Amino acid sequence: MGEKNDKKYQKLLLSILLDGIGMLSFVVPFIGDFSDVIWAPIAGWLMTRLYKGKVGQAAGIITFIEELIPGLDVVPTFTLTWIYTYLFKKGN
Repeated sequence: MGEKNDKKYQKLLLSILLDGIGMLSFVVPFIGDFSDVIWAPIAGWLMTRLYKGKVGQAAGIITFIEELIPGLDVVPTFTLTWIYTYLFKKGN
């Protein structure tokens, strides 16, 4: 049981890190918007790898769109998906 909890919290830390990477585009004006074009498909793909099944697929699409739209980088989609997966979804 402890190993399962460890993986769960490792996934939380990775989610927070990936959200932080997504927010880095705010650091460099104008260049940051260009970096979102590169980061959006990577983030969407990473989401589908980190969270499997329909949750990961839906979150991957949402993450891709959220990263492409300027100003929405502040939404922590990886962390919100973790919260949904481990705190709200039934059966965990």
